[in-house]
Amino acid sequence: MVIRICGTTFVSASLLTLSAVAAEKTHIVLDCGAKPDGQTLCTAAIQKAIDAASADGGGTVRFPAGKFLSGAMRLRSGVTLLIEEGATLLGSRELKDYYGAPLDADGRETAGEPVFRNLIQGDNLHDIAIRGKGTIDGNGDAFRDKAKKRPRNIYLEKCRNVLIEGVRLRNAGSWMQHYKFCERLAIRGVDVFNHVSFNNDGLDIDSCRDVTISGCRVDSDDDAIVLKSLSAEPCRNVRISDCTVSSHCNALKMGTESGGGFVDISISNCRVSSPKKSQKTYGAQRGLAAIALEIVDGGRMENVTVSGVEIDGVSVPIFLRLGNRGRPYANAKPDVGTMHKVVLKNITATHTSQIGCAIAGLPGHPIEDVLLENIKLGFDGGGTREETQRQIPERPEAYPESKMFGNLPAYGFYCRHVKGLRFVNVQLHTDQPDLRHAMMFDDAEEVTVAGLDAAFWPGAAAMLRLKQARGATLRNCAPKTGVDTLLQLEGDATRAIVLDTNGSALKNVRQVMAASPEVPAGAFLQKK
Repeated sequence: MVIRICGTTFVSASLLTLSAVAAEKTHIVLDCGAKPDGQTLCTAAIQKAIDAASADGGGTVRFPAGKFLSGAMRLRSGVTLLIEEGATLLGSRELKDYYGAPLDADGRETAGEPVFRNLIQGDNLHDIAIRGKGTIDGNGDAFRDKAKKRPRNIYLEKCRNVLIEGVRLRNAGSWMQHYKFCERLAIRGVDVFNHVSFNNDGLDIDSCRDVTISGCRVDSDDDAIVLKSLSAEPCRNVRISDCTVSSHCNALKMGTESGGGFVDISISNCRVSSPKKSQKTYGAQRGLAAIALEIVDGGRMENVTVSGVEIDGVSVPIFLRLGNRGRPYANAKPDVGTMHKVVLKNITATHTSQIGCAIAGLPGHPIEDVLLENIKLGFDGGGTREETQRQIPERPEAYPESKMFGNLPAYGFYCRHVKGLRFVNVQLHTDQPDLRHAMMFDDAEEVTVAGLDAAFWPGAAAMLRLKQARGATLRNCAPKTGVDTLLQLEGDATRAIVLDTNGSALKNVRQVMAASPEVPAGAFLQKK
């Protein structure tokens, strides 16, 4: 077998164990001067191997067993970094090792002030990969000064045809991996643990298109798997599946930055829990939200599906927010964005907090066309009737977070400024008595609730509360246990509220409907 090592041709039988990707034009970092002792700075030797592979028209740079200490390196088109089992690429603990000469359009060093780079950095590249069963450890605990630059383990911008596969990613100075403006990106079987510094996200996809993320384990202090749009370009055509995720903040998230938004996104067959081997820096020990979908800096969220997610032990299972923080991306504050055509289905959650789930738009800017189907959520409970009367502030410019409104008036779902919201086959239960509503709708239009099974405790407020609701159909919402009041109607705009439930199914209900004085006559219809 022919192998190229830093420009020299050799014949080697030892490469028979490598995959076909690495079988030709392999450059071993040891033969380029790298020392596997974890103490000798190997940046120049590693870069030499990368450049040699690039000069060959592409190839593999191989890290055998050992520890290789490095500052920032520049990946090249057509190059694969193969981190073999037993090998560790260690980030330098010295910030100076992440600064280098600026580059021209062809990636050549030029004169000028040194610029900051990340441990593995690539710009405007194609056909690149980082793979293997080894480890990339950023030594991120050395970078805890927020006033200074803090390196990511991987940063790729404007790259296409990218594969990240199999590697263990540990201890970044900030975000673990950041992919921006990339196309045709695949991330498979990656194992992330990031709990040593501030802003320790697990995996950030930013303004990318045609992305698949599958079979990954991500455990992070800050957001785990998160889509962002730090530009006017949306994340588009992203598929996330079969991942195990935990975070002290948000596990599966779109936002906070949402300049272009998120279009044609699918998340499926994932498991979410709270981190078990770390203490929080940000967020909450049990995690903030399992699923957080947010548009707060303009942009649009459209054709998003989240399905088959199992959640255990986080604070809030589901959080949807359309806000108006309006972080600018083109030197001007963007208009309020849009959120519509979202599907959440086949989602289960256990041991979540008493906060409740919020689906919250803004006055005049509703969240539209959302379907929640086959949802089964278990909460701690413990809410009081007094909490049902809390005036929840709008907070349009606030940072969006699942705890931003405090304990909600409903232990299950609090939905405000929504249109075309549908709940189908939803089960809501609490471990302890909770005297709040199961669901509340405020400034809601065209709402459907079909097949609700919700816990009701003696002395609790009405199971469902509708305030300023215009058009709601409640079908097969028959409680299995005794209920004092099923529906509470409020607001002078409330109208066209239809209860389509067989009368005999309401045998456990003492009072079907209670209306405040301002509710117009004829606003409620109970079908027989």
